[in-house]
Amino acid sequence: MSSIAPDRSVGRPAPLRLVPTVCCLCGVEDADPVAVGADFEYRTSPDEFLAVRCRRCRLVYLNPRPADDEAVRIYPDDYHAFQFRPAEFGFVYRVRRRLEARRLLRWCRGLPADARILDVGCGDGFHLGLLREFGRPGWTLEGVDADARAVTPARKSGLTIHLGGVETAGLSDSGYHLVLLVMTVEHLPDPLGTMRSVARLLAPGGRVVVVTDNVGSPDYSLFGGRHWGGYHFPRHTYLFDRATLARLGEAAGLTIERIATAVSPVNWVYSFRNWLDDWGGPRWLVNRLSLRSALALGAFTLFDMPLAAFGRGAILHGLFRKPAGEAEGHA
Repeated sequence: MSSIAPDRSVGRPAPLRLVPTVCCLCGVEDADPVAVGADFEYRTSPDEFLAVRCRRCRLVYLNPRPADDEAVRIYPDDYHAFQFRPAEFGFVYRVRRRLEARRLLRWCRGLPADARILDVGCGDGFHLGLLREFGRPGWTLEGVDADARAVTPARKSGLTIHLGGVETAGLSDSGYHLVLLVMTVEHLPDPLGTMRSVARLLAPGGRVVVVTDNVGSPDYSLFGGRHWGGYHFPRHTYLFDRATLARLGEAAGLTIERIATAVSPVNWVYSFRNWLDDWGGPRWLVNRLSLRSALALGAFTLFDMPLAAFGRGAILHGLFRKPAGEAEGHA
């Protein structure tokens, strides 16, 4: 998700350095183009970006994608995950806080009183803060994020946050009962490598929750040629549907407990915003379609609710488990 940022088109920023990639599930480049779009939300570069669909497994991914050293640029200082605070988001923050707390506690059902929980791609620690407030006092809460601009405020709030990737942060093998990847997997340069590392970190019988955008949704069908909010060009590198998310978990050595869809208004809001912006719609209306707009988010929540009831919601919730008795994850 993202918020509307200042227009960075003034000054003509230079193109990004892009690198070729392959399907993270199949390991090859054998794909068809599905979309071309721009960074409609943050205007961090003048580039147009290409999304493709793997001919073998149907995974959607960005090719080419920004080089790793472009991360500071494509995630600007005002990126929402660095500063999702009540002072800026007001009513929207309060509603999301309540809804996310319920979801988190549902995912935590059955955990032992001394459970260890890890949030991968934790941003400013929003979800860990909710677990600290509403979870059991004996839980050990940790997060990991690759960007110091997110880690610093999270640490200042008293959370235990590791800076770096989950593969290299020095975390304890077989040590965690629950790992969260909430709107994280789509940002990763190698989702399968990260999921295999997560499997290694899990205690036997431990579980993983993956929340990500759904390319099997009606909003994707309507806007997938250019303006779909879930592309989040160029920050989302891999995008999943039920089948490809299931394949990701299985390839990491995890068993599938459940993959379902859930209500989310964000991609609907940003799809319409991107379409209006691209076609020169009035600026006042474009700016109303944002993560700060309670009216727009509320309207599209009501719109997405019946779709989610029929398994066509805008986001995926995947629950995976490490087989009991395994000391290490899939290598």
